Amino acid sequence: MIRLLPDATANRIAAGEVVERPAAVVKELVENALDAGASHIRVELEEGGIGRVLVEDDGHGMSPEDLELCVERHATSKLPEEATLFAIGTLGFRGEALPSIGAVARLFITTAPRGGAASGSRDGVAHRITVEGGRKGLVQPASGAPGTRVEVTDLFFATPARRKFLRSPRAEGEAAMDALRRLALAWPLVGFEASQDGRRVLNLAPSSREARIEALLGAEFAAAARPVEGPGITGLAGGPAFTRATSAEQHFVVNGRPVKDPMLRMALRAAYRDVTAPGRHPVAALFLEVPPAEVDVNVHPMKTELRFRDSAGVRGAVISALRRALGQGVGQGGVGGGSLGYAGPSGLRFSTPPPPLTGFAEARLPLTFAPPAPVEQAPAEPVPADHPLGRAVAQVMDTYILAEAPDGALILVDQHAAHERLTHERLNAELLEGGVRSQPLLIPAVVELPGAARLVEAAPDLARLGLEVEGFGQGAVLVRALPALLGTADPAPMLRDLAEELAEGGEGQALALRLDAAVARLACHGSVRAGRRLTPAEMDALLRAMERTPRAATCSHGRPTYLRLGAGEMARLFGRA
Repeated sequence: MIRLLPDATANRIAAGEVVERPAAVVKELVENALDAGASHIRVELEEGGIGRVLVEDDGHGMSPEDLELCVERHATSKLPEEATLFAIGTLGFRGEALPSIGAVARLFITTAPRGGAASGSRDGVAHRITVEGGRKGLVQPASGAPGTRVEVTDLFFATPARRKFLRSPRAEGEAAMDALRRLALAWPLVGFEASQDGRRVLNLAPSSREARIEALLGAEFAAAARPVEGPGITGLAGGPAFTRATSAEQHFVVNGRPVKDPMLRMALRAAYRDVTAPGRHPVAALFLEVPPAEVDVNVHPMKTELRFRDSAGVRGAVISALRRALGQGVGQGGVGGGSLGYAGPSGLRFSTPPPPLTGFAEARLPLTFAPPAPVEQAPAEPVPADHPLGRAVAQVMDTYILAEAPDGALILVDQHAAHERLTHERLNAELLEGGVRSQPLLIPAVVELPGAARLVEAAPDLARLGLEVEGFGQGAVLVRALPALLGTADPAPMLRDLAEELAEGGEGQALALRLDAAVARLACHGSVRAGRRLTPAEMDALLRAMERTPRAATCSHGRPTYLRLGAGEMARLFGRA
């Protein structure tokens, strides 16, 4: 037999979509306060929000009539009549938050509208309403300042089964504070204050966006971050070396709404793909302004996921802006910062190709290495200020270049990692110009390997990289040409690695990703190895090339290419600080 559910049961079922935990209560109530024009919001939590949540704001408040309606399902002031759901300019719009909270907890709302003819009330005249487990009380006079005070106690007392699935008060409190911080990041002009069990944990005065980012993500991030700018995109992104073990510090704000959108996260990963180490996650705070009609926020009750009308365009714009920020040479804005001057294999096109690597044997291998000729020691000239990586002093372990920076700092460069990045960028530039220049082998090489079939299948893609292969019986390929930048290196190790890259990517991998992975692998095999002796001129040429080459702070695998030890770091190492 089919029957209608009682209203109380239906409301509690619906509330489960909106009120999952205390963090959802905090998010919904703070969003209401922001939509109400608040300039200061205060939040109190007890027992992680399970026992009590209080959100108080100085917004425009509500009249007694609006107060009575606000706890009814689908009652909202945020959508005008005949409004479209595809041009929403407020954080809330469903009219579900307050009735959902009232259905599973004890809800107390005290509000006083700001005076004036428009409100029909005067300051200081407040009213109060109570909702317990879905049972609504009467609106009664109360005392209170202009604005709204919402108190929620005994969360899920009306649905005990749901309460059993909550985590510890500490974990729930951390999740609630995370939701509050994300909203505070999105609204820097609003002051936020929060406490947990009587202990203040957040106190943010209205500020600029940059100051709010520093307050929430830390001074270390603010110092290492690079400005991100693009059509409708602003924010800060950490350099390739500034990473975390998880993606928790990746913040996206779309039209003032903090979101955890999978497409935007994928765009961030794509932009950092070949400059960060595997298993590490970049840190960023990105703000997107999209015409409301171009984005659908009515996808999920929590409104944390979006649907863009032109998702490919938004994704491309985000990747483009991030790569420009990450693409400067080492001396042009610090580690991983600055503007990118060319496009990568994924097709994001910018202004100019990277400069030629003159002075370092054009990044070709094998390089001509010769022991340094003995010279008479002379007083050292000051290091030019426009050489941030300084002057090469020595080669250590035939692997690392020791240099002195203009300010006296010690620079250590991994010669293989650095040359790998230079080769990578040069290969990318040639690829964009129509294809990597190839060098035919005088005698074609036969290479036997398990993944020969994958290489033959990818032969058209590899040809664009200057690598010409064809099938040669079962389990072997015939190599007719190699990228000119690689010289006449043995192709077998490189082909084995390329076959593994193609196997890991899978048959459905996009061409751009396959080329990116192949370029990175070629760069690794085509770079000067550890253990090779460099002359002073070659070491200095490598430093200069790094300074003008995009993304030179990390190799193709995301490892750092250099370390910098300033006076402070040296003092700490020797116990002077």
